[in-house]
Amino acid sequence: MIQDKIKTREVLAELCEDFRAQGKTVGFTSGAFDLLHAGHTDYLEKAGQLCDVLIVGVNTDASVKMYKGPDRPVVPEDQRIRTVAALESVSYAFLFDERRNQKNIEILKPDLYIKAGDYSSGTLTSKEVVEKYGGEVKLIPVEQPISTTDIIDKVTRMNENSGSQYVEQEKAVHLEQKPAKPGPAVFFDRDGTINEEVLYLHEPEQFKLLPHAIEGMKQFQDMGYRIIIITNQPGIGIGYYTKNDFFAVNRTLLSHLSKAGILVDKIYFCPHSKSVKCDCRKPGQALIERAREELNLDLSRSIMIGDRTGDMEAGRRAGMTTILVRTGFGGEDSEYPGDPDYRAKDLSDAARWVLEKERRGQK
Repeated sequence: MIQDKIKTREVLAELCEDFRAQGKTVGFTSGAFDLLHAGHTDYLEKAGQLCDVLIVGVNTDASVKMYKGPDRPVVPEDQRIRTVAALESVSYAFLFDERRNQKNIEILKPDLYIKAGDYSSGTLTSKEVVEKYGGEVKLIPVEQPISTTDIIDKVTRMNENSGSQYVEQEKAVHLEQKPAKPGPAVFFDRDGTINEEVLYLHEPEQFKLLPHAIEGMKQFQDMGYRIIIITNQPGIGIGYYTKNDFFAVNRTLLSHLSKAGILVDKIYFCPHSKSVKCDCRKPGQALIERAREELNLDLSRSIMIGDRTGDMEAGRRAGMTTILVRTGFGGEDSEYPGDPDYRAKDLSDAARWVLEKERRGQK
């Protein structure tokens, strides 16, 4: 019976002790499993082959909404867990409220913590917990790259055209499509935050990434944040360089990020000098509001990261979490008062801090 395979986490913890006493290997994995598809079944079948007993944690509706938005899940938790439990490869299933698996692992202490191969051991927040008690992390290569979100987006486009509209700009027409649900983003300043600070940087040859910048941005992307770059470029307004010079430097940046698998949603920039007193220059809110509208962002769950106090003030005004990196100016410009939510050594340290907050269940 399917219902016999659905247990509470506490009951399964006792069963795990019995299984280990019998010399059986216990494997654990988890997911939302919203709109169960071939990618899910292929993954769970392979996970079941690694162990004698496969236990699957299924995110509750509340925990899915935490990281996928208010419109998810499509299928309620009682139906999702029954579908998962019905699979032959699954021994037991349970519901859990946390976004991440640290508590599950601490309670169950599985011999194998199994995750899909689109993760890396360096980005798994619970790897240290598993290895501390002698467990092992197993990664399964993704052979069925199917996304529930892509399926939902496709259905939405078919039925409602997903709010798409044709936009004419500079005599060219393109399809502008807004994401279906509000989501969080990280707004990165560019110069002094991602790459080394160079006064009026406009030559690609002078571009140099800061240490751990790629690593940190990748970690944020893996956590589900959209990646946005927002930068003041007063050198354009003053006449030190042109927009084309700015774009050339961006092409170099994007080339580095693309090779690392980092996808930037958009780059927003203010070309004005400080004397113009425009609304788009940080800490002005015009570009942030434009990003919120164009990309359907939830600013209350978003993060601003930069090396200047103007970046921190921009994030504070928008209601975002603010992180000041000690690279670049390191906040020593003292143009605006107030403390950031965190002072990070670099972007990797910033990502680590956010991960720790999520582990503790903080916003």
